[in-house]
Amino acid sequence: MEALIAHFNKYISLDDSQLKVIESKISVRKIKRRQMILQEGFICKHYTFVLKGLFRMYGIDDKGFEHNIQFTAEGDWIADLGSFHTKKPSKLFIEALEPSEIIQIEQKDLYFLYINIVKLDRVFKVTIENKFIEIQDRVLQNFSSTAEQRYLSFLDRYADLAARISNVQIASYLGITPQFLSKIRKKISTKS
Repeated sequence: MEALIAHFNKYISLDDSQLKVIESKISVRKIKRRQMILQEGFICKHYTFVLKGLFRMYGIDDKGFEHNIQFTAEGDWIADLGSFHTKKPSKLFIEALEPSEIIQIEQKDLYFLYINIVKLDRVFKVTIENKFIEIQDRVLQNFSSTAEQRYLSFLDRYADLAARISNVQIASYLGITPQFLSKIRKKISTKS
């Protein structure tokens, strides 16, 4: 709970009664490596805050290839926002890349918190806006940057996570093959 409180404190201050209400509306779970917290075809029922560990959100195309959309680690949120808000089946998967510990908030409980702790509505609005900006930047990069530029941007964005994510996962995120990623890494290392 301390990590979640510290996260909220970046934006707002909460009193003890508000913290008790929040605590009554969340659940803490331990997740094994490779365990899914969302699968394609199911409705995303939770906003998930990562206390410990690392997750990826990805989709699978018609040819069976995986495409990583997002990585999320300690102190950040992950959810299929479209499925969460529309209650329609997700087209995505969310998988733990490491043994993890998470906090989850169900939609009905999140909406309860929005009404009863109005300040939280602002926190989640900022969170969603930041994720939207991140996705916009990524889409723009995909059609206006080289693979090397995308890789360097990935290293900048996920500097603290790059060593925790396999080359296969990074390549999938960048939209290139692992072999091409190896060539890019070799080229960058010879420049240094």
